[in-house]
Amino acid sequence: MTVNQILSNKGKIVYSIPSTNTVYEALTVMSDKNIGAILIIEDGVLKGILSERDYARKIVLKAKSSKKALVSEIMETEVYTVKPSDKLEYCMELMNAKRVRHLPVIENGDVIGIISISDVVKATIEMQKDIIAQLNSYITQ
Repeated sequence: MTVNQILSNKGKIVYSIPSTNTVYEALTVMSDKNIGAILIIEDGVLKGILSERDYARKIVLKAKSSKKALVSEIMETEVYTVKPSDKLEYCMELMNAKRVRHLPVIENGDVIGIISISDVVKATIEMQKDIIAQLNSYITQ
């Protein structure tokens, strides 16, 4: 299975904000859209990513104010990305090796989507169900 197949099921929706927003504004968008991370895109260029984990570790645990702190202060600027043609196994390996839960999907220099560890796990389970069904069919013939 490829990243493109996951995006086909999920949809190619990209939520983003500029780095000049406050962390509180970012969290509001994340809550409204029911997402665990949001991309930081400026002038069409991916500049970073902000996750719930960043908020917990860099605002809450340091007793900072999310209404005063800017996204640029806590966003992760080293963003790992994948292509639509990348295989699910590669995504799992990358997420595990880099300890990230979200991977923006880049095609021709543009962000066309984002996949999460949840998307990867769901796709893996569906693939395994298909394999089990095929094996059951083969055995019962």
